[in-house]
Amino acid sequence: MSAAQAQTKPTEQAHAQQAPLKAPDTMAERVRGCTACHGVHGQGTDNDYFPRLAGKPAEYLYNQLVNFRDGRRKYPPMNYLLTYLNDDYLREIAEHFSAERPPYPTPAKPTLPAATLARGKQLVTQGDPSRKLPACVACHGAGLTGMQPAIPGLVGLHADYLSAQLGAWRSGNRHAKAPDCMHDIAAKLSDEDVTAVTAWLAAQPAPANPVPAPARSMKTPLACGSEPQ
Repeated sequence: MSAAQAQTKPTEQAHAQQAPLKAPDTMAERVRGCTACHGVHGQGTDNDYFPRLAGKPAEYLYNQLVNFRDGRRKYPPMNYLLTYLNDDYLREIAEHFSAERPPYPTPAKPTLPAATLARGKQLVTQGDPSRKLPACVACHGAGLTGMQPAIPGLVGLHADYLSAQLGAWRSGNRHAKAPDCMHDIAAKLSDEDVTAVTAWLAAQPAPANPVPAPARSMKTPLACGSEPQ
């Protein structure tokens, strides 16, 4: 045996003795493709456009995963990532992040004029009856933590993300099962309204109770296809 062969043989034996690679066997391991952008516990990151997933109603998260997979909601990285995942797996992912309760980030310090923030607060908490605009809290809850089974919380999200979603609802790029109440509401908002609402929401502190309100604990002001009546 040559010296080169003698040096190679132990290396080959060491590789042969290594344990075979194992597939991820916990949800925490399986969702690493999600947590790379959304944070280890789904808490969100400093990137304005990657939202917090943690604590949102499981049915809401599941609906969004299905919409991304089936192309009804457009974002190429998400569309690609979910292409081959079946409904049961998507539901497991949704339930995993729904059960997470990481701390909320420190809210961004507002930079807009006080009058703009006051307008945002008014629209979120009272709406604008003159334009038949319901308050955000009428559906998303007084604590803005959402309502089971499928209304998401709005706290802990960046203003740019919120603005992008309202823009998508307004344009029809994002839509829901008819009647599409979010499109109807967003279509009535001016650019100034969107700026005010999103800035005020992004500045809100962590809710005292982060748990979404129980199903049907509030009567929503509009019929929404995604919310059982």
